[in-house]
Amino acid sequence: MRQDVLDGLVTFVIVAEEKSFSAAAVRLGVSPSAVSQSISKLEGRMRLALFNRTTRSVSLTEAGLRYLERVVPAVHDLTAAAQELGESVDRPAGLLRINVARAGYMIALQPILRDFLDAYPEIELEVRIEGSLVDIVGQGFDAGIRFGDLVQRDMVAVKIGPAISAHIIAAPSYLGRYGMPKHPHNLLNHNCIGFRHSSSGQVERWEFEKDGEKIELAVNGRLILNDSAALTQAALDGIGIAYMINGYIDRFLDDGRLVRILSDWSPALAGLTLYYADRRRVPAKLRALIDFLRHRRQVEPPQTAGALT
Repeated sequence: MRQDVLDGLVTFVIVAEEKSFSAAAVRLGVSPSAVSQSISKLEGRMRLALFNRTTRSVSLTEAGLRYLERVVPAVHDLTAAAQELGESVDRPAGLLRINVARAGYMIALQPILRDFLDAYPEIELEVRIEGSLVDIVGQGFDAGIRFGDLVQRDMVAVKIGPAISAHIIAAPSYLGRYGMPKHPHNLLNHNCIGFRHSSSGQVERWEFEKDGEKIELAVNGRLILNDSAALTQAALDGIGIAYMINGYIDRFLDDGRLVRILSDWSPALAGLTLYYADRRRVPAKLRALIDFLRHRRQVEPPQTAGALT
C-alpha cells in the first residue's frame, strides 16, 4: 500500500458532507485553498473527478458518490480509534504487566492488590514472579520491581515499600537443640540455610553491622534453596537458621513460631524499587500504580515478608 493512499480522505468526507470547500475549511481549521489542494491531489491519485464544481455549488460526481460510500465507514472507524486512544491516555485502563521478584510481590504488591484493583476497575493486572532479571521492555512489561541495587541505570526508578533490614531467624525447636548465637561468628558453628540467587547463581553471603563494625560471612549448612517461601518453611520446620528480610515472616515472629536472632547486628538493606523505561509520558495505568504504592509507603507502617530474591 502506498504511503499517501489515505491522504485527503478526511478532507474529502467533510467537503462531501458540507457541500462547500469554504465551509469544510472552517470545520477543518484550514484555508479554502488548502482544502482545494488536498482534493485536487486526491483526485490526481484516483485519476477521477470526485466533485462537480461551479461558482455557486459543489456536488459529488457518480464516482465520488461511490467512493464516499466505501470510505465513510473506514474514516469513522479511524476517528473513533484515535478518540478512544486519546481518552485512554488520561484514564487508568487496560492491561498492566509487571515483572517482580517474589519478595517484591509479597512486600509491595500483595498487600495492596485488592484495594488497587477495587480503585481502578478498568485496569487488568498481570504479574509475573521470577527471580532473574529480564529485559522488561523486550518482553513487553510496563514495569519491574526489584531491590534498588539491582535496577539498571537507564531505567526510571521509584522507591516503594517499607524500609528493608536483615532478619536472622530460627524456630524455637532449633534453638532449643543447638543454642542461641550471641555473635555473628557463632553462626559458623550452626546449620544455616543457604539461599542461591537465580540471577547470579551465587549463594548469598550474610552481612552484619554494629557500632561501625561490618562482618560478611559465607555461612555453612546442609540445605540451599532458591525460593523465599521454601526458605521460610524450612526455618519453621526447625531445619536451621535463615537470613531473611522484613516481609511476610512477621506473623511467625508475632506468634512465636520464629525467633529473631542478633537483631542489634541487623543492617539496613537496599529497599524495593519500581522501575520502567524512560519515556516522555508514563501511561495512566502505570502512573496509577506508582501513585498508589507511594501513598501506601507514606501512610502505612512497615510490614514483613520473605527472603532475598
